[in-house]
Amino acid sequence: MRKKIVAGNWKMNLTLAEGEQLVNDILAAGINLPEDQAVVIAPPFPYVQKVKQLTRNYPGIFVAAQNCASEKSGAYTGEVSAAMLASVGIDYVILGHSERREYFSETNAQLAKKIDQVLANGLKPIFCCGEPLEVRQAETQNAYVAKQLEESLYHLDAEALKNVVIAYEPIWAIGTGLTASAQQAQDMHAFIRAQIAAKYGREAALGLSILYGGSAKPSNAAELFACPDVDGGLIGGASLVAADFTAIIKSL
Repeated sequence: MRKKIVAGNWKMNLTLAEGEQLVNDILAAGINLPEDQAVVIAPPFPYVQKVKQLTRNYPGIFVAAQNCASEKSGAYTGEVSAAMLASVGIDYVILGHSERREYFSETNAQLAKKIDQVLANGLKPIFCCGEPLEVRQAETQNAYVAKQLEESLYHLDAEALKNVVIAYEPIWAIGTGLTASAQQAQDMHAFIRAQIAAKYGREAALGLSILYGGSAKPSNAAELFACPDVDGGLIGGASLVAADFTAIIKSL
């Protein structure tokens, strides 16, 4: 059975003290996760060890980095390697978020290298894909997302793919207040799963967790998560408010 996951991406927000308070408030909510559910918290790089320390005795709660380098090591000032993240006990790495693609010009080819680094170090990538508004308006979103999958993931074998989580994020619904309808989310998630099935087989596709990332909040999480191919969410703004984040977790 594939995992149902709620992942919180803090982006470039909060001081260490604020982040610690947020984690403590989430933990104080007393959420009990069954084996097929997981919570992932992705703080900024300076806080990952602290968040790992705070959550270490809570089964089902994991820590992610928001990015990593595409190279193994070397003279890359300011970069953080997957090996470094593994050495401090990080579990997941978010890769290819639309903000990284837009602001830092990350390409599908570069993300393929990052995927390899993450997997080589025993971590799990949360690979983000999704279309901007003009692509959605042109109704070419399926081809756009299929190309992202092909160029960043299809070099992997089926065994490696088992450790990958995909997050579909309609870029037009991130931080805009817009949200894809449950049907729009389900349609794209089903399309992604069908693409994986065509490449890797039905069993691999059915085992793959696909998260929705696009202004999910307590008011719409339950409807989104009820879709048969939506396996949870990659949460942005709502992950910075303990009550909202825990409500979304409970929607699983």
